[in-house]
Amino acid sequence: MKFDYDVIVIGGGHAGCEAAAAAANMGAQTCLITMDMNKIGQMSCNPAVGGIAKGQIVREIDALGGYMGMVTDRTAIQFRMLNRSKGPAMWSPRAQCDRGKFIWAWREVLENVPNLHIWQDQVKELIVKDKQATGVKTYFDIEIKARCVILTAGTFLNGLMHIGHTKLHGGRIAEPASYHLTESIAQHGIQYGRMKTGTPVRIDGRSIHFEDLEIQEGENDYHKFSFMGEGRKLKQLPCWTCFTNPEVHEILRGGLPDSPLYNGQIQSIGPRYCPSIETKLVTFPERDQHQLFLEPEGENTQEYYLNGFSSSLPLFVQLEALKKIPAFRDLSAYRPGYAIEYDFFDPTQLKHTLESKIISGLFMAGQVNGTTGYEEAGGQGIVAGINAALKCHGGEPFVMHRDESYIGVLIDDLVTKGVDEPYRMFTSRAEYRILLRQDDADARLTERAYDIGLASKARHAHWLAKKEHIENIVNFCENFSLKPALINPALESLGTTPLKYGCKLFELINRPQITLKNIAEHIRPLKSLLDGISDRKDEIIEAAEVRIKYHGYIARERIIADKMQRLENIKIKGKFDYANLNSLSTEARQKLTKIDPETLAQAGRIPGVSPSDINVLLVLLGR
Repeated sequence: MKFDYDVIVIGGGHAGCEAAAAAANMGAQTCLITMDMNKIGQMSCNPAVGGIAKGQIVREIDALGGYMGMVTDRTAIQFRMLNRSKGPAMWSPRAQCDRGKFIWAWREVLENVPNLHIWQDQVKELIVKDKQATGVKTYFDIEIKARCVILTAGTFLNGLMHIGHTKLHGGRIAEPASYHLTESIAQHGIQYGRMKTGTPVRIDGRSIHFEDLEIQEGENDYHKFSFMGEGRKLKQLPCWTCFTNPEVHEILRGGLPDSPLYNGQIQSIGPRYCPSIETKLVTFPERDQHQLFLEPEGENTQEYYLNGFSSSLPLFVQLEALKKIPAFRDLSAYRPGYAIEYDFFDPTQLKHTLESKIISGLFMAGQVNGTTGYEEAGGQGIVAGINAALKCHGGEPFVMHRDESYIGVLIDDLVTKGVDEPYRMFTSRAEYRILLRQDDADARLTERAYDIGLASKARHAHWLAKKEHIENIVNFCENFSLKPALINPALESLGTTPLKYGCKLFELINRPQITLKNIAEHIRPLKSLLDGISDRKDEIIEAAEVRIKYHGYIARERIIADKMQRLENIKIKGKFDYANLNSLSTEARQKLTKIDPETLAQAGRIPGVSPSDINVLLVLLGR
């Protein structure tokens, strides 16, 4: 071993895994340094992947040639497509995973990626010469050289955990923190701060009264995360829901003086959109219950995760409060919930490639950039890995735009606006979510990834075959004419209004009662076309149908995206008394008042100001 690489990746979490795999698959000699090879891809908090907007990010990672989607499908124990009651722009896949199998699936992937070596060690210093990252020094006193370094240390940089008044040094429960690395980077002029996140109690399933919980089954249709690979293979399990109650709240309130969040012990800012149970009580004092989700940690384990009950209260306060919930009256826990503080670096110091503006060759991805969530980390990781490989071997920087991907929205938000709290992706953060659906991530990104050498030939061919099928269906529907006398009996049987005049099939499919599948039973050429699809039939039909049903919305949003640049020329500074504009969200009023942006485009990039808030300002301007 020469300990001399093109790319070094520090940290084996979700960002690190995707970064290392991407760089290596693009031909860069890559070294992934992790303190524990048995914790690669560890799910530090809930054992689930996806969710609102997060599921879209995972599909984008997969479309680019990443692995999070494949690993999730391989280890999923429950799958659900969220937001089905809304339009397809809001549909978001989510999967509960087997925590242990997820780790080993990731390790199997990484150990078989060409050009990738894994080294078990801990980095204590970044080596910089003439403002260029040239390698790292480790706790084993080894100097490893590289042309680019990607930092993906998660919550480990000077990590400090809190359980009541008890403080424990570490990056995760029972795992050591990383020291000295923050300081070795900051000495070069890079600014950093502290953030906080938390995790709930883990419960022994043998102590749970499941009869007092409401069951929540998963879905077992054709949907999955990866556009490649097979479907779910593990046993599919249910989740359960329940609620806190006034007795629970009384005990929790009694423990607030001992909460690190409220006694001054924790000074850093926690995630607004994933609050602890004690924060919920303080923020919503009028509520007498909060919903909790009980989720299995694995296919064969008795360990359960209590989603919605993140806490840093003293251990016995947590347990005493939970026992007031009927299903947990005999509760036995494996470990308490805890909060953790850690270092992060201001992401406005990064380029859109995620390379530092101050130290050339240093890239950052994941929670070190102020984000929260496995999916946000993975999305940043694959972009950092791509750009590190391109920097080593030449090529134009790879940047995704806001109308191209949720990953593009995420990175633009980070480097343009910065963070004042842990960043979490939502569909509302994207101006063009009709263009950024979960069903078309491969249409948006796979050819781009293939062009830069990341997506494999097999993945590219997989997409081209799907693309051809979709286009054939759409073209058939655009050109196939219907006569009222022949189709009206079918329309009446499907509960929709008969035709008075002939029309193209494309127009008919726009009706909410009509789908490609149910109308195909009455149109033999269409049925033959659909039956001729041997692979991924349901996925292809869904993608074609969404494209047909929403073609007007998609085309209109494409026009809006192309015109968005005009907002840079609309001056708004001093034109509004934001505090009195009740049509804006509360968060938007607060942040617009504080920042008083120069232009409407700048206002749109402020965290907490949604596209709907921008529309309100446009209306008030008469534009």
